[in-house]
Amino acid sequence: MRIRHFAYVSLMALALAGCNDALDVTHTDLSKVKNKVEQPLPARILADMRTKGMDRNSPIMIRIFKEEGALEVWKAKTDNRFDKIADYKICAWSGRLGPKVKTGDRQAPEGFYNLTRANLNPNSKYYLAINTGFPNRYDAVNGRTGSDLMIHGACSSSGCYSMTDEQVLEIYAFARDAFKGGQATVQLQAFPFRMTAENMFKHRLNQNYDFWKMLKVGYDNFEITKRPPEVNVCEKKYVFNQQLAQGSAAFNPAGQCPAMSTPPALASALAAYNKTYAADFARAERKFDGMAWYDPTEAERKAVVAKQRKGRELAYAPTGTSLEAGRMVKVAELEELMSKPAAPAANATATAAAAPAPAAAPAQNNATAVAAVVPANVPVPTQNPLAFAPEPPPQETAEATKKPFWKFWARN
Repeated sequence: MRIRHFAYVSLMALALAGCNDALDVTHTDLSKVKNKVEQPLPARILADMRTKGMDRNSPIMIRIFKEEGALEVWKAKTDNRFDKIADYKICAWSGRLGPKVKTGDRQAPEGFYNLTRANLNPNSKYYLAINTGFPNRYDAVNGRTGSDLMIHGACSSSGCYSMTDEQVLEIYAFARDAFKGGQATVQLQAFPFRMTAENMFKHRLNQNYDFWKMLKVGYDNFEITKRPPEVNVCEKKYVFNQQLAQGSAAFNPAGQCPAMSTPPALASALAAYNKTYAADFARAERKFDGMAWYDPTEAERKAVVAKQRKGRELAYAPTGTSLEAGRMVKVAELEELMSKPAAPAANATATAAAAPAPAAAPAQNNATAVAAVVPANVPVPTQNPLAFAPEPPPQETAEATKKPFWKFWARN
């Protein structure tokens, strides 16, 4: 009996060590978990919460960075600002950098999503799962399609963000405890990469660059405030932390943006932030003159971790990070690489229907460096960012629509 138990634990350790080169260490023995849905967070995390001034049931926010293969959990402190409480290396995500556009494209979502208690799936075939809420209002009004795109366990993805079972056990517990504390919606922010000036310059020739500039406004708001931005959609685009003028109509995803303004307090801080960003962008332009980033295919990312799949079932499909498989190249070389069709990715099973990998997107013809991007009207938060109306997730419940008791914008 002891031998079988030792063998089981050994296999679990090997499985966890096999996802990317150096997974963060978790300490939960899954063989001892009796109720995964109610499994408490580890003592080490609870101790860290106390050190950082966080209540166990205070609200959370989730951030994902594809290129780095990272998922972060941020949590509200007693001063109503958010601080990072946990970060994990994503075991597998499919496709390339860029948003999900249509069913079957194997792309994982990018954007801002609202998760309610109804998005938690305790009965997932992939241990535990959290529905990302795709498509949201922005996706829907822009004709983007897809469903059942999850953050889940099992280290296998076809449009999802897949973690190890130990990792998703903790992520699920973070969300569960926050909902128990009264949080109505957890904001999920999914980005292609950390939106620094250097990264933006490296990716300036990607066909998704304009979309990423729009996401960057929300990214910047959070970097400045450390509070989830209030997200709305009008004229088929995201807008962040905008105050409606008195008597203005509500936000309409497909309609003209109403009269709105940016509260001055944080606008000043963001102006300073953007001044620094512009200087950093100019330095990146000089540093990488005539160069751009080659975004690797899913197959290329899997190749850098191919040895980790040996001896495992086909469903186990870890992917290396884009940083491992991609590289800086001359612009002419990038255009040549992007003109070639992408090789189909290796087989991977997940909650979304599997489909062949899409052909690589053509690079833009303009190979000149773009100017620094400084939004002209940067928004600032003025109210509880978690109180805006969420997109209805599957099986919406009345309890999920209750307004949380946290008043994030109250002055202390």
